[in-house]
Amino acid sequence: MSRRIMALLMAAALTVAAALPLTGCSSGGGYTPELKSPTVSSPAIGQDGTLRVGVNTDQSPLAGRGNDKIIGIDVDIAAALADEMGLKLSIVDVGSDPVKALQEGTVDIVMGIDGTDSQTDYWTSDEYLPTAIALFAASNTAPVPTKATSPKIGAQSSSKSAWAVNNEFGAESMRSATNLGDAFNQLSNNTVNYVASDAVIGLYAAHRQGTDASIVALMSKPSGYCIAVKKTNTELQKAVNDALSTLLSNGTIEVIEKKWLGVALDLEDVPLTAGAQAGGSSAEGEGGEGEGTEGDAAKDQGDAAKDQGDGAAGADAGAAASSSSSASATAVGGAA
Repeated sequence: MSRRIMALLMAAALTVAAALPLTGCSSGGGYTPELKSPTVSSPAIGQDGTLRVGVNTDQSPLAGRGNDKIIGIDVDIAAALADEMGLKLSIVDVGSDPVKALQEGTVDIVMGIDGTDSQTDYWTSDEYLPTAIALFAASNTAPVPTKATSPKIGAQSSSKSAWAVNNEFGAESMRSATNLGDAFNQLSNNTVNYVASDAVIGLYAAHRQGTDASIVALMSKPSGYCIAVKKTNTELQKAVNDALSTLLSNGTIEVIEKKWLGVALDLEDVPLTAGAQAGGSSAEGEGGEGEGTEGDAAKDQGDAAKDQGDGAAGADAGAAASSSSSASATAVGGAA
C-alpha cells in the first residue's frame, strides 16, 4: 500500500474520531449559548451584569400583565437587547412616568417612548417599532378612501382614531364600536368598509381574534417607539443604539413583530389619506389609544400569555439572538 493511500486512510480515521464526541454531545440536554461579554458596566448601568428596563404595563400590547408576569412586545425586545449587550434582564413597571424612573435611577432605560414626543428630559434612541393611525380593510387591495366615497369606518369610541375619522371623513362615516374587537367584527361582517386604529394595536387585535385585515392607508404620518436613556449617560446611549441597530438588521425585531402582530410591521410604503398628507389627522389632545382606550381589545393578557408564551423568551428569536438573558428576565416593581 502506498504512503499516499496510508495517509488518506489515517486522515479519514482522525476525522471520524473527531466527529464522535460531537455526536455523543448531541444526545444531551441541548445547546446553551454562552452569555456575551458585557458592553457596559456601572456607573453606566445601576447594577453590574443586569439591564434594568422600564415599561408601562398600561400600554398593551407593548407591555401588559399575564399569568402574574409582565409580557409584551417591549419585554421581548428588551430581552433580546439585554442579550446583545451581554447582560441579564430585569423588567420594571414604571407606569407613564419614565422621567421619574430615569432620574431616580430605578431603571437604566425605558421602552415604548413615542418618537414624536417633544420631551427634552431624556435622550431617545432610533425608532424600533413604527406606528401611525391606520386604516384596515378586509382586502389588501382596497382603495384609499376619500370623503367623496362616503366610506363606513369603524373605530373605538373616544379614541384618537375615532377623532381622526370624524375630523377627515365626517360624522356620517363614523361607526362607533365599544372596543376594537367589535370594530373588527364589523369589518368581518361587512358592516363597515374600514377599521381605524393605531397600527400596532390594530394588528395585534386582528391577529388575536383571527380577523383577516390589512393596513391599506395611514391617517397620520408614521412615527415610532424609541428607547429612553438619561440624557447625561452617553456611554449607555451608544451601547443601546449599537445593540438596537444589530437587532434591526439581523431580523430579531422582525421575528418578535410577527409573533405578536402576525406580520412584520412596515409602514414606509403605505399611502397616506388626504388628511394625513395635509397634516390634519394628528388627533392632538385626544385620549391615548395605547393607554386604555383603544387598548381594550389588547388588554386581556391572561389569554395572550397562553397564546403567545410568557413573552420573555424573545419570540423564537434564537435564529437571531440567544435565549440566555431572556430566560433570566425578572418582573419586578410589583409585577411578580
